[in-house]
Amino acid sequence: MPAKLDTEEALRTVYPDPGQTRGKVLPALDPHAKTFIGLSPFLCIGTSRPDGLGDVSPRGGEQGFVHVLDDMHLAMPDRPGNNLIDTLSNIAHSPPVGLLFFVPGFEEMLRVNGVAETTIDPEMMERFVVDGKKPRSVMIVEVREVFFHCTKALKRSGLWNASKHVPRETMPTFGQIVRDQMKLPIPADLIDTALEDDAKKNLY
Repeated sequence: MPAKLDTEEALRTVYPDPGQTRGKVLPALDPHAKTFIGLSPFLCIGTSRPDGLGDVSPRGGEQGFVHVLDDMHLAMPDRPGNNLIDTLSNIAHSPPVGLLFFVPGFEEMLRVNGVAETTIDPEMMERFVVDGKKPRSVMIVEVREVFFHCTKALKRSGLWNASKHVPRETMPTFGQIVRDQMKLPIPADLIDTALEDDAKKNLY
């Protein structure tokens, strides 16, 4: 048995064939997937950088902030962030994306793989207006694969278990982290205040 598992053949010496599990991968959104997306306020999106390095980014909003357009298409608003536009730049270079949807309290997750594009089409922008504010852009995802992920990862992590929540003071504040990592000559409490203010004023 090889020590380095660098091919699918090598991996299959350790992991058995999934058999009927392959049948759970659907080519389009079914009613269950649509309902889950409508309940979800949070997801992670995976993309690939031009240099081949993978990237993942969080996206969140109100419950059902990702809209199901039809069986094969999703639309997601892009709200104010750090303006690095990593995900959108990656999509411009390489459209394939992977989405992992979460619903608070649910241990199942939903995976959606597809190809994405970014638009500022007026009709699309208008459907995501919140408090009179339009998104910066809208991502349209053409669905290629859909399947529910089993509960084991969230069961192991106890993510929704309040008794396992880590006290925030276990780590420095975000302002202190930013100050240290960016070597800024600014007191951490001022950075924290600025970040909190930005989150309040520029959430949408």
